[in-house]
Amino acid sequence: MKKQLLIAILLSILYACNTEKPVTKKPNIILIMADDIGISDIGSYGSEIKTPNIDFLANEGLKFKTFYNMAKCNPTRSSLLTGLYKGGSGAVHLAHLTKKAGYYNIMSGKEHFDKWVPDYCKAENVFDHSFTFWATTEYFLPPSGKFERPFYLEGQEIDASEIQHEQAPMYKTDFITDYALNWLDDTFEQEDPFFLYLPYHAAHYPLQARPDDIAKYRGTYLKGWDSLRQERFKKMKKLNVLPKNALLSPPEGNLNTLRGPLIPDYTDYHPWESLSNSKKDSLDLEMAVYAAIIDRMDQNIGRVLDKLRDKGELENTIIMFLVDNGSCPFYSNKIKDVEAGPANSYWSLRSSWANLANTPYRQFKQCGHEGGSHTPFIAYWPGVIEPGTITDQPGHVVDVAPTFLDILQTQYPDSINGHKTIPLAGNSLLPILKGEKRKEPEYFISGLDKFRMFRKGDYKIVRLNGGNWELYNLRQDPTELNNLSKSHPEKLKELSEDYKNLEPELNKSSYAL
Repeated sequence: MKKQLLIAILLSILYACNTEKPVTKKPNIILIMADDIGISDIGSYGSEIKTPNIDFLANEGLKFKTFYNMAKCNPTRSSLLTGLYKGGSGAVHLAHLTKKAGYYNIMSGKEHFDKWVPDYCKAENVFDHSFTFWATTEYFLPPSGKFERPFYLEGQEIDASEIQHEQAPMYKTDFITDYALNWLDDTFEQEDPFFLYLPYHAAHYPLQARPDDIAKYRGTYLKGWDSLRQERFKKMKKLNVLPKNALLSPPEGNLNTLRGPLIPDYTDYHPWESLSNSKKDSLDLEMAVYAAIIDRMDQNIGRVLDKLRDKGELENTIIMFLVDNGSCPFYSNKIKDVEAGPANSYWSLRSSWANLANTPYRQFKQCGHEGGSHTPFIAYWPGVIEPGTITDQPGHVVDVAPTFLDILQTQYPDSINGHKTIPLAGNSLLPILKGEKRKEPEYFISGLDKFRMFRKGDYKIVRLNGGNWELYNLRQDPTELNNLSKSHPEKLKELSEDYKNLEPELNKSSYAL
């Protein structure tokens, strides 16, 4: 009996020594991008707009107080997905990195690149499945029965009648998610982890939203942009998503003379109490539709989270949420007599509402001022990121590619598609995600050429309409209220010369929407 027991013990020890430890699956990665949304438009960053699913990611993850984009759709996407301020042949798409690491790649949403991005970085060439459209297009199918721009399934143009959708009438934010969820179902049957890139179009022009979503916010904005900017600013301070010494910038109209026509009703600031009751009602509708577009996007992010929960994958998924640029007040020449909301409306958000969206910062989309270049960044990673973390360390979209390399534990390739690769411009955010201090990049760049921003350390130079450089100390003056260009000429010269030395290496972006 004792001999049998001894043999059993020895066999169990031998079995334990020779049994392989279970392989830990690599984390799935989801990258979600919103479009033309200001920093204060998300609930967890100060908004009255209902965004419970994005707020879940923020509250259970990490929020950046300062995170920079490239201030416009195409340059931001170009820099985000390649990790470069400027590129060409030799640029490497994020999905090249994930594919090399054994990931299944899915994209559903907006594709819009600068001309320097090579064709081999287009969606159909890097994703296993893709459903895309180029630049801008309507949310609802127009009365004509044809979208302004085509949609592409696996790189092939499809007719509007061929777009699969679960809810009628079809609405872009919903059917973008429908495609993503259907492809995710395929990945759950495989052992490989997945990378999902989900670039929504919300809340880009035109202002179109489902009636039930609009109804949630109708009347909310009758108190006006002046009161609401104050309310959001106070909430942002309470949420600790602003530098402690940040001040609320004065209300400001659109100063961008390169976009037109500049129509005072849309582009100038008007005190709310100076407006008639009928005008206030129309403006309440305009902002309610904008809020509804963001609300619908959050609902769809909730659908993705629910899918992950149902499949037991949420705890093994890294989710990043960001925005391509600040809110956009550009008047559309398509605006006619139809107010914001339905499929035949081409209404645009005006400057004062966009100024609310970008609370407490100055200026708008395209601009290197903080209102255009500084938007939310949220990272969710269970077991790595401490829930409820807020960081003062600044980041930039070019930092995402080196972060992917660290997460994937893979090397940046030496060549791609027969070309020597271009070195990445950013630094990994992984130390910040882990609650550590990272070495801050030497500089940050944003804004279109005539609206360029160049930040080095605490100081930043920025210009409007190709004018003279302005100079700000962002540590002392986060909302750019005190232009130091005349009082600190040496610092202005230092930064302008540093930028001038870099300028030949930077791509000048198109001004097209």
